[in-house]
Amino acid sequence: EVHLVESGGGLVQPGGSLRLSCAASGFPFGMYGMAWFRQAPGKEPEWVSVINHAGSKPSYADSVKGRFTISRDNTKNTLYLQMNRLKPEDTAVYYCAPDGDKEHRGQGTQVTVSS
Repeated sequence: EVHLVESGGGLVQPGGSLRLSCAASGFPFGMYGMAWFRQAPGKEPEWVSVINHAGSKPSYADSVKGRFTISRDNTKNTLYLQMNRLKPEDTAVYYCAPDGDKEHRGQGTQVTVSS
């Protein structure tokens, strides 16, 4: 069974940084691309970033390009999202999922950017 546990969120001031983690189990993590999504209150889920199974060829939404960096450690079955220069509009619950998987989600981790 696919199991995803996101962590690392919190309250941060504009311009600050956070590093999110996603611990994955129940599937061959190193064989799947992985993605981050976010959902702000009252809004539809938004794709944030994706990385291939080998940890290369990252891709980002225009809204986060140049500020966020996706990475992974296949030895730890863990996906990361380094978020720098955070803005209030980055406030959302952040989720990870295998690329293309619309069924499985973790509980998410709340990121709040506010002064």
